[in-house]
Amino acid sequence: MTDQLAPMPADWQRALAIVAHPDDLEYGAASAIAQWTAQGREVAYVLATRGEAGIATLEPEKAAPLREREQRASAAVVGVSSVEFLDHPDGVLEYGPALRRDMAAAIRRHRPELVITLNHRDTFGGTFWNSPDHKAVGRAVLDAVADAGNRWIFPDLAESGLEPWEGVRWVAVAASPRPTHAVAAEPGMEQAVRSLLEHRAYIEALTDTDPETYAREFLAQTTGGAAARFGGRPAVTFEVFAF
Repeated sequence: MTDQLAPMPADWQRALAIVAHPDDLEYGAASAIAQWTAQGREVAYVLATRGEAGIATLEPEKAAPLREREQRASAAVVGVSSVEFLDHPDGVLEYGPALRRDMAAAIRRHRPELVITLNHRDTFGGTFWNSPDHKAVGRAVLDAVADAGNRWIFPDLAESGLEPWEGVRWVAVAASPRPTHAVAAEPGMEQAVRSLLEHRAYIEALTDTDPETYAREFLAQTTGGAAARFGGRPAVTFEVFAF
């Protein structure tokens, strides 16, 4: 695919990132988020799970608080202070009304113009099978944007004080195999590396490679792969849906 990627929309002030697990945003999107917060934009995180099933050598009841701490520290590196966890069970998320309701509630709470999520498609890059949690959350987020604006879907939300929000203008899907837009990676790369490194326990369980070497090589590879479609510049890519 040789079509050039468009720059991300810039006329917004508030964004909400909704993903399944701690570390989902750090494997790529964090570089863009670091740049947005440095520009004075507001970005908040909502995570469906605490990633408690993500470390094979650590029991879920021990992994959950560890991964929560790592995620909060990671978010702080890129200028994000609002981090919420919805406590859905890691690894067995199911797409459906319950997940859509929680995503719609989050959108109504934060009232963003831009919503960010992770790849909801079957694969990464056409060859790596995607997690069912990523697919469930990504699809639920895309549908919840409309739910958030409709008073008659999940009416209990309005009854509890969460009034409808129709102000979402775009959903940006990070790491999609069908990207349409991008942000130059280099200005936020050092913060992105440090943000990923905050997930040290996860990384050390994942690989024997030195964590900093691992983080730099991974981010360089993923952002470098988009350069041919973004004027030769390493880039964080998104598939952008307009609403």
